[in-house]
Amino acid sequence: MTIRVLIVDDQAMVRAGFAALLSAQPDIEVVGEAADGRAGVAAARTARPDVVLMDVRMPELDGLAATREILAARPPASEPAPSSGPEGVSGPRVLMLTTFDVDDYVYEALRSGASGFLLKDAPPADLIAAVRVVAAGEALLAPSVTRRLIADFAARHPAPRKGTGHRPKELTPRETEVLELIAQGLSNLEIAERLVVAEQTVKTHIGRILAKLRLRDRAQAVIFAYESGLVRPGAV
Repeated sequence: MTIRVLIVDDQAMVRAGFAALLSAQPDIEVVGEAADGRAGVAAARTARPDVVLMDVRMPELDGLAATREILAARPPASEPAPSSGPEGVSGPRVLMLTTFDVDDYVYEALRSGASGFLLKDAPPADLIAAVRVVAAGEALLAPSVTRRLIADFAARHPAPRKGTGHRPKELTPRETEVLELIAQGLSNLEIAERLVVAEQTVKTHIGRILAKLRLRDRAQAVIFAYESGLVRPGAV
């Protein structure tokens, strides 16, 4: 299946470079470009991409606000929805792009519904892989990004918003344990080793967690774990 990509960035050379790189892939088609967030929202409605490469800092409407608008929109019932991932969430998925790995935008970008976060100076192979990962319905949330997310959350919210620390009623004890480990920045393989189970078993648990909590992907699972008070930043 061909992955339809929309590129939203205010730098023409960046858009051209990304478009040339991605268009050269047999399974990727660039279906549109936009120079600011407002134009990106409009293009997403007409081009109906599977993945939106979204710059963070742009005129008219920044990438965070544009992401929220794009993900809030739903295709008309009379039209087929864009592709949906394994969790059954239809609509485009957003991969945020930034120049700086010290941006203050990681937490807000993921909280806005983005499925991943990538540096603009990442190797070309990483960008191609990121598009495929996000298009497949998975979150591009490396353990290092998760740890930054945790630190950012701790700085913004010294105490959990709800602070219960209780297991979500929808989850089994094992699913809760997996969610806690995700929120601590562990990869699927690390979780499997910690729990002494197969990596595929961990993936199955994660799929069930997302379905039960109605979450888009792993990124939202981390946000949920901290905002619900299930995991406390100081305890990681």
